[in-house]
Amino acid sequence: MNPKLLHNLTTIPFLIMGLCAFFLGMCWLFSSEPWMLDKAANTILLEESYEKLFSEKVNRNLPKYLTLLYRFFGLWVSSLGLLLLSYTIVTRMGSSMARGFLHSTFFLTLVGISIIEYIFIPSSPFVYLTVVLWLLWVISVWAGLQLRKHVS
Repeated sequence: MNPKLLHNLTTIPFLIMGLCAFFLGMCWLFSSEPWMLDKAANTILLEESYEKLFSEKVNRNLPKYLTLLYRFFGLWVSSLGLLLLSYTIVTRMGSSMARGFLHSTFFLTLVGISIIEYIFIPSSPFVYLTVVLWLLWVISVWAGLQLRKHVS
C-alpha cells in the first residue's frame, strides 16, 4: 500500500478524535443544562428523575453544582482535544515513537472509558461514540504497523 496513504490513515483518525473531543467538550461547556446531554443514562444511574432530585430542598443548589462540574469537564475534554490536535499536527505522527506513545496512551484511555461505560452507563449514546473511537484507533494502529514495513 502507498506509504503516503498509510501515513494519512495513521494521522487522520487522531485529527478526527481531537476534533470530536474539542466539540463535545464545547457542548458540555456551553449547554445551559449539560447533565441533560445524557439524561436517560444519568437517570438510570441515579435511579431518580432530575425533577424529583431538584425538588428536594436540600438539593436546591444541585443544578449550580452540576453546571460547575460539567463546565469543568467540558473545558477539560476540549483542552484534551486541542492537545491531541496539536500533538498530531506538530509530530505529524511521522516517527514510530510518536505513533507508539499516542497509540498506547489512547489504548489505555479507551479501555478505561469502555470499562466505566460498561459498568455505569451501558445505555448511554456515548457508548456508540466510544465504538467509533475504537474503530479510528484500530485504523491508525493498523496503518502505523503497515507504514513501519515501508520505513524499515
